Amino acid sequence: MSVQSDADKRKQISVRGIAQVENVANVKKSFNRHLHYTLVKDRNVSTVRDYFFALAHTVKDHLVSRWIRTQQHYYEKDPKRVYYLSLEFYMGRTLTNTTVNLGIQSACDEAMYQLGLDIEELEEMEEDAGLGNGGLGRLAACFLDSMATLGLAAYGYGIRYEYGIFAQRIRNGEQLEEPDDWLRFGNPWEKARPEFTLPVNFYGHVEETPEGKKWVNTQVVFALPYDNPIPGYKNNVVNTMRLWSAKSPQDFDLRFFNDGDYIQAVLDRNLAENISRVLYPNDNFFEGKELRLKQEYFMVAATLQDIVRRFKSSKFGSREAVRTSLDSFPEKVAIQLNDTHPSLAIPELMRILVDIEGLSWEKAWDITTRTCAYTNHTVLPEALERWPVSMLNSILPRHLQIIYEINHRHLENVAKRFPGDSDRLRRMSMVEEEGEKRVNMAYLAIVGSHAVNGVAQIHSDILKRDLFHDFYEMNPEKFLNKTNGITPRRWLLLCNSALADVIAERIGEDWISHLDQLVQLKPLAEDPAFQRAVQTVKQENKMKVAQYLQKEYGVNVNPASLFDIQVKRIHEYKRQLMNALHIITLYNRIKANPRAPIVPRTIMIGGKAAPGYHMAKKIIKLICSVGQVINSDPIVGDKLKVIYLENYRVTLAEKIIPAADLSEQISTAGTEASGTGNMKFMLNGALTIGTLDGANVEMAEEMGMENIFIFGMKENEVEDLKKRGYNAFDYYNANAELKQVIDQIASGFFSPNNPDEFRDIYNNLMYHDRFFCLADYDDYIAAQEKVNEAYKDQSIWMKMCIHNIASSGKFSSDRTIAEYAREIWGVEPSWEKLPAPHEPVEESK
Repeated sequence: MSVQSDADKRKQISVRGIAQVENVANVKKSFNRHLHYTLVKDRNVSTVRDYFFALAHTVKDHLVSRWIRTQQHYYEKDPKRVYYLSLEFYMGRTLTNTTVNLGIQSACDEAMYQLGLDIEELEEMEEDAGLGNGGLGRLAACFLDSMATLGLAAYGYGIRYEYGIFAQRIRNGEQLEEPDDWLRFGNPWEKARPEFTLPVNFYGHVEETPEGKKWVNTQVVFALPYDNPIPGYKNNVVNTMRLWSAKSPQDFDLRFFNDGDYIQAVLDRNLAENISRVLYPNDNFFEGKELRLKQEYFMVAATLQDIVRRFKSSKFGSREAVRTSLDSFPEKVAIQLNDTHPSLAIPELMRILVDIEGLSWEKAWDITTRTCAYTNHTVLPEALERWPVSMLNSILPRHLQIIYEINHRHLENVAKRFPGDSDRLRRMSMVEEEGEKRVNMAYLAIVGSHAVNGVAQIHSDILKRDLFHDFYEMNPEKFLNKTNGITPRRWLLLCNSALADVIAERIGEDWISHLDQLVQLKPLAEDPAFQRAVQTVKQENKMKVAQYLQKEYGVNVNPASLFDIQVKRIHEYKRQLMNALHIITLYNRIKANPRAPIVPRTIMIGGKAAPGYHMAKKIIKLICSVGQVINSDPIVGDKLKVIYLENYRVTLAEKIIPAADLSEQISTAGTEASGTGNMKFMLNGALTIGTLDGANVEMAEEMGMENIFIFGMKENEVEDLKKRGYNAFDYYNANAELKQVIDQIASGFFSPNNPDEFRDIYNNLMYHDRFFCLADYDDYIAAQEKVNEAYKDQSIWMKMCIHNIASSGKFSSDRTIAEYAREIWGVEPSWEKLPAPHEPVEESK
């Protein structure tokens, strides 16, 4: 295609759209009204934060009428409703995402400009809603966006943590955690709904009565809901995320008055409210704490009461029961369990149906299994939830009885199907008898669900072949794959609007809600003009990040260098250590031959370590220490820079990902369930260096092996190595470069003031490495050299980039959600637009 003239370019409409004059005037008027009446502020004394809140309230005004109308539409049409239960929703910021999805971004930009305000400065005032650890919580956020965009009557249910994922500070190379007091200035998007407050019971005991089992003498905590609007993309649909906050009951125990300790009674109210105080900061690790069990049950119990209430009362505005029979419950309700954290929904739904609604066990079980479905997110044994029976018996005695009954009937079915196979009965029991008795929550979730899915093809295959093989043999029809996806609204349109514009100029804007249309870019991969356009955007994004790094870290990076980025939670299986081995190798090569030509690199690593995870924290310290040596070595200069990105979070990802050249997805094959960061980098035109793990496998299928740098053992080869026995010294002794790197780490080369600083890392790599860094090292280094060769020829590199972008259609969360909808929930996605608030509603047919 020919290069467009400047005049043609001026005619092009940005994907932000044209700011309509009347819209701009309305935004300004509404903004000033909120500043004055909502915030009670005069322009002369207002702060940037005041301006942010005034704009947020202005934008929320546009949401609310659509929100009310959407919910009214659901009540009138009474569709099947989808409930997505998750202990984590990693939402990030809301302002820009909302203006994009409502189609008012340009009007807001222009209005703020006319008022003499910098919209980017206002956006920076918003706190991230960090109610998640990493991939699982961010996936839930992308799914909410897609469910609204696909017009599903869907609800996200979770906990309104007062403190989200901790803020990470790096001091002297070490991680320090600071509490994330994200609500201290208030949250303009949420609406408290005290009228829907519900009781949740704990402790007590179970009594046999003529009417059946009764759970009595419980301690009550109230669940107060806060509703958050979730707008679809330009379809006038606004769904709801309802987050529960724990409140102490009003009536204190009167004994306190008799003892005269009224003050203590008031103070003790805090104990109940601690349930929603803080997000547990573990990713892929189970910590069997009482408070965590209470959080899980608190969310599930409040949510199920709400679901049953809404099922019974389908008429808009009515709170009296309309439905009396629960027979049609599975036709009207789908419950998706995001990992096992909400798996107590299964015994809780059984308790409601049997103990409260008076259904027979068989009828209740049929309803429960047809309603619930379970998504598995990990195969790591240390991540699987196994609650001690003693803890369940104390906190949830009725639920333990129900779990025992479910297990008893389940094992009867197994025995019928596989007579005489007692070892199979032991393997398939939900109750583990070895050591302390525990309940395997994944087994409970599988038995109580009609569908079980993994989150990438390789992961789903591992579940069937290995982790849940016995259950797959019993019910093969239950097991499905649903490869994860990301929302293209936040992860391209919002975070990389310049690239979105370049794409829209060539193929229009339909790709924003139909990402598979990006395939139309494939013929342009070798078009020099399109290559130049994509390259220009990438270079501008890199310049922005270079300025950010200068400002935040005082490090001058070469914007022409290859930006090599690994951002994700710090975990041994994700192998940030192997990345560090490559960094040290590069450093040694530069030092050995400073004049040799080299492709300069800026290597960025970011991510949080769980506060109690010693090895992960040591890995951060090692990367920081290596970076300090490299960045201050004049011989290295700007050939190599290493930066540890502090406090990696959604908002930082939105800055960093558009500037990446190389995405590091280097987990040991068979350990990363899917990954979604990999998809974000791909969509933004970074190339991937990775193993055949998680969704990398399907990314390589979509783009072709020639457009990705795949290295390392395949999953079956990892299994073979485990069987043979892994000896790190075999690799250490066979490779002089690797030996030098390991020796430097062990000897204190990077920690001269404390030579033993990294002794634990050395011991881990050489004696206890479950993830085989040294086995993949050679191939990793070879793949990195291929990266350098490709980067030297920018025409080849840009062609590969464009193939990556053009092949990312499959990895939209819209595609994932459409598959869940059709194959698990039994609902049909719709791209139909609801009428806007100023348009008349069509009469129901």
